[in-house]
Amino acid sequence: MQDVVQHTPKHGWARWVQQASAAILRVERLALMLLMGALTLTILLNVVTRYSGVPIYWVDEAAVYLVVWLCFVGASAMTRLRLDFAVTLLTDYLGERMARRVKALATAGVLIFGLAMLAMCWLWMDPVGIARYGFDAREYAAESFNFLYTERTQTLNWPTWLVQLILPLFALGFSTHAAANLVEDLGLQPRAAIVGFDLGSAEETVN
Repeated sequence: MQDVVQHTPKHGWARWVQQASAAILRVERLALMLLMGALTLTILLNVVTRYSGVPIYWVDEAAVYLVVWLCFVGASAMTRLRLDFAVTLLTDYLGERMARRVKALATAGVLIFGLAMLAMCWLWMDPVGIARYGFDAREYAAESFNFLYTERTQTLNWPTWLVQLILPLFALGFSTHAAANLVEDLGLQPRAAIVGFDLGSAEETVN
């Protein structure tokens, strides 16, 4: 009991990472259901309008963007669910302790990739830069040659940055999930139970 009391405050930050990951995963679960529902309705709308001879021209583009968002949100959730594929050719020949270390090293690589992508999105979207120009997209583009905030989608006529906002959101969720996986792989916290996803032994099946 004494060891548990001493261990908890020492790695309290690791527990916070797990909680942040769990909160993001709940949002992603809801987003997946909404996106899948919207995609189904969009496809049905497309079929009905085409067969009735009055196709809606923007439906195809909306379906594409829904699929893109669905893929990125799903990929982020799969990282926390540990449903990403793994090549175990090396770890199968290692001892249990060394295999855990190699697995933690691989998870650290995933985290580094997520953080690098997050930094890239920050530089690309440059929220500080456009704020400096009073959110005037044209003036900002003229000075920075970054035309992200002036472009619009072809048929929906939505701002392009709104559609591509999935990239920094994915990078944030992906990095948080990777950090939660890492603290578990390092033994800083026990593996948290995943609520809301009926996985069974999916991790063992995939990996």
